[in-house]
Amino acid sequence: MNEYFKLQYLMTKRKLSDGSSLIVGYFLALVIVLVFVSLSIWLFRYKTYAPYMYILVSLYFISRLSEIKRNDFLKIHFGNSRYRKVRIIENLIIALPFVIFLIYKHYFYQTFFLVLITVLMALISFKTTCHLTIPTPFSKKPFEFTVGFRNSFFVFFITYGLTIIAVTVDNFNLGVFALLLIFLTVLGYYLKPENEYFVWSHSLTPSKFLIEKIKTAIVFSSCLCSPVLILLGIFYFENLGILLLCLLLGNMYLVTMILAKYSAFPNEIDLARVMIMVICLIFPPMLIAMIPFFANRSVNKLKLFLE
Repeated sequence: MNEYFKLQYLMTKRKLSDGSSLIVGYFLALVIVLVFVSLSIWLFRYKTYAPYMYILVSLYFISRLSEIKRNDFLKIHFGNSRYRKVRIIENLIIALPFVIFLIYKHYFYQTFFLVLITVLMALISFKTTCHLTIPTPFSKKPFEFTVGFRNSFFVFFITYGLTIIAVTVDNFNLGVFALLLIFLTVLGYYLKPENEYFVWSHSLTPSKFLIEKIKTAIVFSSCLCSPVLILLGIFYFENLGILLLCLLLGNMYLVTMILAKYSAFPNEIDLARVMIMVICLIFPPMLIAMIPFFANRSVNKLKLFLE
């Protein structure tokens, strides 16, 4: 078990350095910490619902470790007893920054709840013996949304529920948070690259391929956002401009993520690109420079597979 966590540490360190000096890796780690603290401070400005939003965000990241094939592999390697210990430790490591900040803000009951759910998520198996196919509103062509929606459908129940609560308690900011959570979820659909064959099979130029990807992403993400936008638009018509601005920014981030993905293709998007995305989240005007930068890199990468 110790060897497993040593391996995870070495893999994380390698991703941070990304072939560069370890100093760069440590600098990126420091940036990640500063971004996390800054976003946490920003979120807790809305004191009434901040801890519950915080818990939802932390559980979202913890749920990423619950992928069935990954956990089946861990069970085969460690056996049931050590598997549970590994999963509990993994979940607690992910939850630790959130727990520390909640304690710092004196939300002790919420901290206890988060730790309890974190442990339970490691102990309870969500795998079922019945083969349930979750229908999606998307065709098979844009596989990112078909696969992504089936892996994260529960997030949309949460976001739509938050929107209803926002209208009920007259909290527009909570509704905006729900909208941003949808875009954050959709951005995760583009973190993993597809097989080279699925790019090569398109009889398109690199530019047209990227345009088709972007069009699909914008249309389908708008479909997922429409219930939130319609409900908030009806009850907060005076804030329609803010909603449209959030929609515009969300689509710009989505475009940047797609271009960043294919600028690294066929490799996974590296940590440096992820950090650029995070910086763009904090400072949106950077998107104006990053979109053409990643677009140029993407076209050059895709020429190897489409021309």
